[in-house]
Amino acid sequence: MIDDPTWRTSSFCGSNSCVRVALIDGSIAIADSKSPELKPLLYTPGEWRDFIAGVKHGDFDDLASPAAV
Repeated sequence: MIDDPTWRTSSFCGSNSCVRVALIDGSIAIADSKSPELKPLLYTPGEWRDFIAGVKHGDFDDLASPAAV
């Protein structure tokens, strides 16, 4: 595993409390910037592509609605 991966956050993130992603040993790593001591979750590139396709399709839009918050 890479000791110091290059983490990325969304350009829409306005604070340090964002989800961050990095490529680690061929897997997509997801981590919470508020808790850098926790191990990241790892997903295959296929799982990541499917998730992104779902986001673009609007599958998770209801989670960001005022009623969900």
